Amino acid sequence: MSASDSQLALLAPIQFGPYRLPNRFVMSAMTRNRSPREVPTPLNALYYAQRASAGLVISESTAISAQGLGWNDTPGIFTDEQVQAWRQVTDAVHARGGRMFLQMWHCGRNSHPLTQPGGQRPVGPSAILPHGTVRTREGRQPLQVPHEITLDEIPALIDQYRLAATRAMAAGFDGVEVHAANGYLLDQFLRDSSNVRTDAYGGSAENRCRLLFEVVSAVSAIWGRERVGVRLSPVSPSNYRLSDSDPQRLAATALAGLDALGVCYVAMVEGSSNALPPTHDLDYAALRGKFGGIYIANNAFTLDKGEAAVLQRRADMVAFGRLYIANPDLVERYARGASLNALDEANIYSPDHRGYTDYPFLGESSTH
Repeated sequence: MSASDSQLALLAPIQFGPYRLPNRFVMSAMTRNRSPREVPTPLNALYYAQRASAGLVISESTAISAQGLGWNDTPGIFTDEQVQAWRQVTDAVHARGGRMFLQMWHCGRNSHPLTQPGGQRPVGPSAILPHGTVRTREGRQPLQVPHEITLDEIPALIDQYRLAATRAMAAGFDGVEVHAANGYLLDQFLRDSSNVRTDAYGGSAENRCRLLFEVVSAVSAIWGRERVGVRLSPVSPSNYRLSDSDPQRLAATALAGLDALGVCYVAMVEGSSNALPPTHDLDYAALRGKFGGIYIANNAFTLDKGEAAVLQRRADMVAFGRLYIANPDLVERYARGASLNALDEANIYSPDHRGYTDYPFLGESSTH
């Protein structure tokens, strides 16, 4: 496709809840491990501000509570210091004319007692040993069998989301995205490989969606449903090898319920987000019909694929991940038909500016 700023469907503005966004590009949430002691820094503010020309910027996964933290150096939104630090980030994005949502994250069982408050076991929907390891201050450790959340504990868990939503508003975000994907807590409840409960939160697809709907309702009471979104990944095995026996039904149930709740958008990870193949093939066009809000298609999209999705009305917006790491001015590059920067693979998770804020804009020389 020959890019032209008068032809690209992705450059068309869109009404997004109460906001009029200038284009349909979304900077996807991406963990970068650059928040020492779980507090954002001025370097984070620069990184996001550089990418503020996206129609919507979604923050990296941000722990809603100390219990929700999976590993160190990822940001949180559960202390006053974190709120004040995030305010510097949102101010920087707004100064460049951008809009930014916070992705609300609870890792669930994908954590370790070395990271958890008081050395407690991480929590999960069922007492099933998860696949994989997790990074701690004492190096990588194998995941452990989680504490199975009891019915009496679920209201306190929902309160963690409610309080985090309130703090996100104080931090200056324009809205929030409930993270129910990629193998983390709400995704663990959604999929039957990790949820074998026999109470109201397990069994049928409707029951496994119950916690997600309750969390979304609590968050929407703070923000208003027009400033709330949800991320789903029904067939991505993630790094933790989750699966579901009937993901088409699960995804359709989740989307129908979210449609009834009236959330602004769903960001759908279409396929697998890592090197493993997707667990199933889904009919995303059919799923799109279950949800009347804004549908953001996500996962390894190129310009051509993104344009086709919008032109075919299969998606309203398209999220780009790794392309945004290397190209802070991705919108401008695609609008002008310019070449893209190569990704600095070696420094994706470096602790400093390398591979983070040192990618050149159009007309600048590369520092890599």
